[in-house]
Amino acid sequence: MPLTFSSTRSLAVACAALAALTLSGCDDRQIDSMLDALRQTFKAFFDSVKPDVLLLKGLTPGVSTLEQVREQMGKPETERVFEDGSRRLEYPRGPQGLKTYMVDIGPDGRLVAITQVLTAENFAKVYIGESQDDVRRLLGKPGQVAVYLLKKETVWSWKWFEGGVTQEAYFNVHFGPDGRVTTTSRSDVIRGH
Repeated sequence: MPLTFSSTRSLAVACAALAALTLSGCDDRQIDSMLDALRQTFKAFFDSVKPDVLLLKGLTPGVSTLEQVREQMGKPETERVFEDGSRRLEYPRGPQGLKTYMVDIGPDGRLVAITQVLTAENFAKVYIGESQDDVRRLLGKPGQVAVYLLKKETVWSWKWFEGGVTQEAYFNVHFGPDGRVTTTSRSDVIRGH
């Protein structure tokens, strides 16, 4: 469902009413704590629906810091810290978004690169025998996970902008019972059901 001004305003009014009811009968410290939690919840919500142009606005490789990235983009889905002190932050754009950004931070705490990883070039890097963790590191959180007990198979799927006639498609990675890649596939996005 698309987010409209009306639905955003309704969400804000409902949260404000809920906060007013919750805050009645609380002391100042409890109120401050609840308001802080409410602010963080709203920020996380708006970061998750922020258009890409606003999400990435003002972030410059070699200049922007880890703290600036977090302030601008919000809390990452995952954060991996490597032995040299560098980091990789994962930002999937919605449960069925067409983009996932990997943000690389150098050992000096400065932004190195922001990469949209749901691309044909990255999909081609997935190979037979690779672990689930390796795939997650490359492509980020899947939009869908399906478990097929009779086939002893788990399939992770990412919706992506394929272009061409169908525009959007799913890239699927199939894992065997050992959690290793057995194959990959492509499927259409079915609309209207």
